[in-house]
Amino acid sequence: MTRIAIYPGSFDPVTLGHEDIIRRSLHLMDKVIVAVAVNNTKEPLFTLEERVDMLQTVLKGEPRIEITALDGLLAEFARTRKATVVIRGLRAVSDFDYESQMALMNRQLYPQLETVFLVPALHLTYLSSSLVREIARLHGDVSTLVHPAVGAALKRRLGP
Repeated sequence: MTRIAIYPGSFDPVTLGHEDIIRRSLHLMDKVIVAVAVNNTKEPLFTLEERVDMLQTVLKGEPRIEITALDGLLAEFARTRKATVVIRGLRAVSDFDYESQMALMNRQLYPQLETVFLVPALHLTYLSSSLVREIARLHGDVSTLVHPAVGAALKRRLGP
């Protein structure tokens, strides 16, 4: 039986922290579906297609990773893809409250769906997409926070 996990997120933009969680989750799973979510409550910097393209560039060459868009309930998406695990990153204790509520609701909607929480590498614990966007908006150096292709996309979008 193939162990399939979904790692959902907005990835606006994908950071080295996301990449760390995705690559480490491959030690636990046979396949990881990176699901780029449409979030109607957020105004994304990058379009859904741009975020998918960036992830494909960042994760190129890994056959056990699939990147796709997600518009709808995660539990239903997982059911249709025969995934039984959701991967989530926890940076701080404050993340756990929201994430545990989501995990319980997803299990309510799809009882076979478990959530696995991974803590990022220590040097990436503070990292978030919103911080990267803010630094890039203020023309700061994001080269140690994102893949070079993502850094280039941020420069094209926000200027030098």
